[in-house]
Amino acid sequence: MQCPKCAHEMEKIEFDDVAVDRCTLCKGIWFDALEQDTLKTADGSEEIDSGDPEVGKLFDKEDNVNCPICNIPMLKMVDPDQTHIHYESCSVCYGAFFDAGEFTDLKFRTFKDFFRDLRSRERS
Repeated sequence: MQCPKCAHEMEKIEFDDVAVDRCTLCKGIWFDALEQDTLKTADGSEEIDSGDPEVGKLFDKEDNVNCPICNIPMLKMVDPDQTHIHYESCSVCYGAFFDAGEFTDLKFRTFKDFFRDLRSRERS
């Protein structure tokens, strides 16, 4: 599979019998349908998000991407609880792509996130 953001190869990463795909370059993560929900509640699952969040912020700007499975344009999503987290989701296979650092940020809501959400930009 190719990364939808940088087109590099994705590698399989497994945690608690859930296999996700992580880009070998930008370290973005592809979750098949609902895998991010399963791993969000699993203790220690943030270890799959090994990329640099600053690199993730750079790749977050690239948001007109196609699903690596279905090859159709993905939807631009915003987490309803943390509006500063932007990710992409496929309307056909229900997969989701998180840039480096976004899954860890999704998993751990902090006081700092409250202020980030106040400043977050609307996604177009």
